[in-house]
Amino acid sequence: MAPRILVVDDEPHIRDVICFALERAGLAWLAVRNGAEAMTAFRRGSIDLIILDVGMPEMDGLDVCRQIRKTSGLPILFLSARDEEIDRVLGLEIGGDDYVTKPFSPRELIARVKAILKRSGNGAEPERRHATLVAGALSLDRGARTVTFRDSEIAMTALEFAILDALLSRPDMVFSREQLMEAAYGAGTYVADRTIDSHIRNIRAKFLAAGGQGVIATVHGIGFKLGSEIGRQA
Repeated sequence: MAPRILVVDDEPHIRDVICFALERAGLAWLAVRNGAEAMTAFRRGSIDLIILDVGMPEMDGLDVCRQIRKTSGLPILFLSARDEEIDRVLGLEIGGDDYVTKPFSPRELIARVKAILKRSGNGAEPERRHATLVAGALSLDRGARTVTFRDSEIAMTALEFAILDALLSRPDMVFSREQLMEAAYGAGTYVADRTIDSHIRNIRAKFLAAGGQGVIATVHGIGFKLGSEIGRQA
């Protein structure tokens, strides 16, 4: 069954362009006009990813994301007419997986959608799909797409999951921001350094709330690695 994409935008022309591009790419879609309709569609389930416009009246895309993130790590790709870095960082910090500005290339949008779906488990290589990575009290299950710490599940977005997967795969390696970008977004996609930093902050905050400190260590001037303390936490 083709992945099902929820398209949320108050502009009919934009919805039509996105849905046409999704259909050509072999992806199923459902289009709604506002935040309230988006929440109704989300609660009904059977959605694999949301393309979410930020600038909608009444309940905007950021509010929708905040509501969804209370209960779900469902992938969210933001669309916005604003290209300010602070808006991109805010969108990512509240749980967005990616951010595309209007006007956009339908081809690029579809490429980003497919990359997020792959990170979410669709299209993963068979040998990687069911592996489980463990470091101390931390466990990452690629098959179930879950992260647990001290037997408590920690909700991760697709990008956060991909970054943590990379760090756990090579626990002694120091990853540059560029290497983490490639692990999270795929080759050939450029995002600002602050984007990766936002995801790292989110991951750290989630583990801190679960009682875990030092999960990701900063190596100044180089990048990030799995924290040396994680293996000693029980």
